[in-house]
Amino acid sequence: MRMFLLLAAMLLMLPRSVAFAQTPETVSFDSADGKVKLAGYLYVPDTTTWPGQRPAVVMLHGRSGVFGSGAKKYDASTLSARTVMWGKFWAERGYVGLYVDTFGPRGYHKGFEAGTNNGSRPLEINEITVRPFDAYMGLKYLRGRSDVQKDHVFLQGWSNGGSATLSTMAEKTVGLEKPTAESGFRAAIAVYPACTPVTRHYGGYYRAYAPVLLLIGTQDEEVSYANCEKLAQASRSGDVEFVRYAGATHSYDTPNPKRAAVNANMEATLDTKLRAEAFFGKFLTPLK
Repeated sequence: MRMFLLLAAMLLMLPRSVAFAQTPETVSFDSADGKVKLAGYLYVPDTTTWPGQRPAVVMLHGRSGVFGSGAKKYDASTLSARTVMWGKFWAERGYVGLYVDTFGPRGYHKGFEAGTNNGSRPLEINEITVRPFDAYMGLKYLRGRSDVQKDHVFLQGWSNGGSATLSTMAEKTVGLEKPTAESGFRAAIAVYPACTPVTRHYGGYYRAYAPVLLLIGTQDEEVSYANCEKLAQASRSGDVEFVRYAGATHSYDTPNPKRAAVNANMEATLDTKLRAEAFFGKFLTPLK
């Protein structure tokens, strides 16, 4: 395993593009109901290395929102370490990455504490019935850009955003009528989502309209990996690819000392990055 970690780390550290500004561009677009202006944080690949139209990823933050826990202001300069890490990760691999902030524009910049997903959170930010609309507005925004390949837009979400990702990708999603891989997202990755509310809303036989990769740790202290495994097993063959990481906790890919001190978290993070790149990559057509 140590040799695997070393090789994986070396692969991930290989330069993919020249350095670009860490602070992403801030963009905005209407929510589906027109009640708020959603904020988006845009990571764009270096055009000298990645010219022309590029694939793209809409990213959905977890329960704590897109900002760092100690943020005194809420803008692109105070994004959390995991937000920045994944935004740069995709940009360095030639993807246009867009974080859609569901919470901030609705007045919940600080997000929510663990254990509050018991019906006490506001319905206006619900991960099953509201956040899918935000994801599709992010998709609409990206498809309107001249630098994005319209048929190669993907989706990735973490924790609460992972649940929102599963809801967004459901055949009966609230966010899009009769969704397909052509009209919606090409594929999606859900990282340590809460699967119970997804199953409760969509029933025991979850169906995705496009391929989904679901990743979670067995020592997750916030959500049940077993419930996610049941969801994947109940889906049609090929709908949901399920990966569990022995010993990994919730938020295992968060780059802070507490999470990094758990060896299983480090292993899961490296494997997740490798799998994520390979998973989206297999749906890309060669660029001409």
